[in-house]
Amino acid sequence: MGKRNSQDELHNNVQPLDNDYVRSNPNAKKAKQRAKKAVLLRRRLAIFSIIAIASIVGLIQFSSMQSERLAEKQIKKAEVDAQLEEALSKQEMLNLQISKLEDDEYIAKLARKEFFLSEEGEIIFTIPKTVDKEDEKTDSDKKDE
Repeated sequence: MGKRNSQDELHNNVQPLDNDYVRSNPNAKKAKQRAKKAVLLRRRLAIFSIIAIASIVGLIQFSSMQSERLAEKQIKKAEVDAQLEEALSKQEMLNLQISKLEDDEYIAKLARKEFFLSEEGEIIFTIPKTVDKEDEKTDSDKKDE
């Protein structure tokens, strides 16, 4: 308010010239008005430019954030797809095993194999696993020492 009052006082203290030149030159007022309009136009353009630049920068930042989010989600989707594929293959294997376990002959064969059960009249022989020749040499070398 103080600044405005001082400007008003300056305008009140200024007396327009009233001489022949000022009265004869009507273009002076128009030139002054044009200059004032030009200043206002420049101010409007400056404000509009600042707003436009801020909007463009904001949109660019928003776009880059969206593209980063999209890339992260695509990576996550690829991981989830891999997990899904693994789960589907495991489910398929389990379904196959379920169908085998529904067969009585398969269960009997599995029981004989895993638990050394036998049918009547069968004799079960266990054969030790074959040992590599290199393992035999190292065992015999250890015994010699």
